[in-house]
Amino acid sequence: MAKIFGADQDQAITRRVVGTYGYMSPEYAMEGLFSVKYDVYSFGILVLEIISGRKNNSYYLENSVNLIGHVWDLWKPDKALT
Repeated sequence: MAKIFGADQDQAITRRVVGTYGYMSPEYAMEGLFSVKYDVYSFGILVLEIISGRKNNSYYLENSVNLIGHVWDLWKPDKALT
């Protein structure tokens, strides 16, 4: 995504959203707004997958928590390292 921008651009809006939903930033998936930070978000998802040993694939299942929801549930009660 970051390759799309010109030298003086750092964000844009599109009506055609493409990609894998589990790796899209929420701004891009819901509003079509993307920036150079989009790649950072996707990379962060990959890092969470590596650290947790869980794939981010439950985003399409009903009543299921995706990887970010799972990590957030662990982080809130300080269970991240247990």
